[in-house]
Amino acid sequence: MIANDRRLDRRVAIRLLLEKRDDLLLVTGLGSTSWDAASVGDDPRNFYLWGAMGSAALVGLGLAIAQPQRRVLVVTGDGEMLMGLGGLATIGVQRPPNLSIAVFDNGHYAETGMQASHTGSGVELVGIARACGIREAFDISDELGLREFASRVLRSATTLFARVAIRADEPPRVLPPRDGVHLKNRFRRALGLET
Repeated sequence: MIANDRRLDRRVAIRLLLEKRDDLLLVTGLGSTSWDAASVGDDPRNFYLWGAMGSAALVGLGLAIAQPQRRVLVVTGDGEMLMGLGGLATIGVQRPPNLSIAVFDNGHYAETGMQASHTGSGVELVGIARACGIREAFDISDELGLREFASRVLRSATTLFARVAIRADEPPRVLPPRDGVHLKNRFRRALGLET
């Protein structure tokens, strides 16, 4: 495990991932990553998952398959990714070229009280992603690496995965809209679809 002083601030990390967003679609996991995305600014192209623990990567997969002309970024936490590991196998088989996944790994289950997660005990998400067939998998712990990954997200022709080492802290919550119907309808409008 990387020492805590070599981890990124989560709000800096989300800002770096989205600063040159262009037309990127964003799916965020339950809790912290949704608050992180909202801290950069709420956007109709953000699809926040509320109460769908373990589903962010698979929602991103479905979106990437349904919208092959659009870039899709999933930002989720280590706890949620651990809960949805089976999804990485499906993503590794499908390998949509427009899908990228960034897992913010603080080594804790932040949503349930900051208990240590399995990533703090040697479970390597990058190794799991590669074993599932996601060849372009990165372990990121600095701003330069994250900037390079963000650039790849916008131009890659293959599925990408990154474990982003973040500090185990809890910045103030910035809550995006929580109404599921509203979020679905505005996201569909952002895609140019009927609601």
